[in-house]
Amino acid sequence: MSDETPTPAEKSAPEDRATSGPFDESEANPVRPYIDLGGIKVLPREGLNLRLEVEEQSKRIVAVGLDYADSSLQVQPFAAPRTTGLWEETRAQISEQVRQQGGRVEEREGPLGPELLAEVPVVAGSSAEMRLARFVGVDGPRWFLRGVIGGAATNDTAAAEQVEDLFRSIVVVRGGTPMPPRDLIPLKMPAAPGAA
Repeated sequence: MSDETPTPAEKSAPEDRATSGPFDESEANPVRPYIDLGGIKVLPREGLNLRLEVEEQSKRIVAVGLDYADSSLQVQPFAAPRTTGLWEETRAQISEQVRQQGGRVEEREGPLGPELLAEVPVVAGSSAEMRLARFVGVDGPRWFLRGVIGGAATNDTAAAEQVEDLFRSIVVVRGGTPMPPRDLIPLKMPAAPGAA
């Protein structure tokens, strides 16, 4: 056993991911009225507010922010290898970053699999406050979906269930274009309602 080469990271996803989400485009219900954001599609629901996070210099959309159930969920879809996952390595990188910023982080098993619960320092005016954040991730076929949960869903079970359900309703549209692993799958502005 000891002379074998270490195996690459396995995919990390709930066992029922293909049926309960987050979904691959090939698994999504085609008749549902998704909001098309390019790399992801979001199912509209009552009380959901959507924000696009844009990088200043490139004007590229780098994340989708979803405000729901007194919580925030920031999601980013990334290209991933066909056979291995990115969440294990990504979790280690996030833990390291949080600790370098002076925060605290603990890994735990959540409803979506391994997740990080972090206290992240946020500078507000002259004082720094700690804010709770949950980092979740799911490895899908050729993609990886990362989520950062803030607000009520970090410590309120009912809000957490609603936000986890929202995360699981997301459809990732990887597309057929070859992309290096860890590249952000391009996101776009949704079409105006009524536009074809």
